Amino acid sequence: MRRSLELARRWRTAGLGVGRAVVVRTIGPSPFGVGSTLLVADDGRLAGAVSAGCFEGWAAEAVLAARRGRYREVVRLAFGDAEAAEAGVACGGGVDVLVEPDVPDALLEAAAAGRSVVVATPLPVERAGPPWSRVVLGSTGIEAGSLGDPALDAALDRLAAELLRDGASRTVSLGGAELFVEVLPPPPRLIVVGAGEIAVELVRLAHALDFRTVVIDARSAFLTRERFPEADVLLLGWADELAEAAGLDAESIVVALAHDARFDDPAIVAALRRGAWYVGALGSRRTHEARLERLRAVGLGETDLARIHAPVGLDLGGRTAVDIAVGILAEIVAESNRARRGRVAAAPELGAGG
Repeated sequence: MRRSLELARRWRTAGLGVGRAVVVRTIGPSPFGVGSTLLVADDGRLAGAVSAGCFEGWAAEAVLAARRGRYREVVRLAFGDAEAAEAGVACGGGVDVLVEPDVPDALLEAAAAGRSVVVATPLPVERAGPPWSRVVLGSTGIEAGSLGDPALDAALDRLAAELLRDGASRTVSLGGAELFVEVLPPPPRLIVVGAGEIAVELVRLAHALDFRTVVIDARSAFLTRERFPEADVLLLGWADELAEAAGLDAESIVVALAHDARFDDPAIVAALRRGAWYVGALGSRRTHEARLERLRAVGLGETDLARIHAPVGLDLGGRTAVDIAVGILAEIVAESNRARRGRVAAAPELGAGG
């Protein structure tokens, strides 16, 4: 999403208007969830999606029409099974999309600054023109707008904090109105220890997924901008000493790839003691057993040791640096989605739609 927003910002800078269609509800099976967004420039260029190709053409036309007419509306894009077969598509089910003539400035600004934001938009019951109404919330609460009632604003603030933690957008009923509460979470922070070839491929792939990447190594010959052109931060030194500079915290993903205990062990200890939510390490099962003995010797308990993903990544059967990097990212994404689904399932319903 951040990549699409950055593209939209460049289009606007070049003088192109940009509107959007964003999924606010899903109906039956849908490959994309609430918050999936298609951005449409005035010259027809597209970024993002609201489906797996079934509805993009319709949605793009709806956005361009909304830009011409300067209105918002919620449009249902749906196929029944028979209609889908007749139209020659595999979709079935459908989505409700909010069609808007512009992309909220708050989203574009947050994406450019690398910060998180929540934007609450009242859903129109029917086609509606300006003035537009939104509430923008940051990490410290409401930054702009209001629902017109301090109690409702407080409820929205609490909900925004939960959704920001989960990284999930939702449509909710609040104060008798339906609100699309849209979340742009902070980019995941991936801290890679060891600047070998697997790290090069891992950072390259993670960049494509909008991760913020930090690479740490004490060997200057390996840690070069030429090898890591997409990395956000390169830190020369030892991971335990650079934990603060790397932003290592409970939200961090730490992957130790040096395959050398001098580099990997201090990084793993620092990651576990700071509560990083994902900690992975390269090496065979035999290598990992020896590693566990060393980590026990420095005082780590079994609960912490059980949190280490080792050998790191899903076993995809390949042995190249790219194969291993793909497996690592696949495991990180799977763990993230599993944790998010668990939090969403446990969260109380607030008139959620979709």
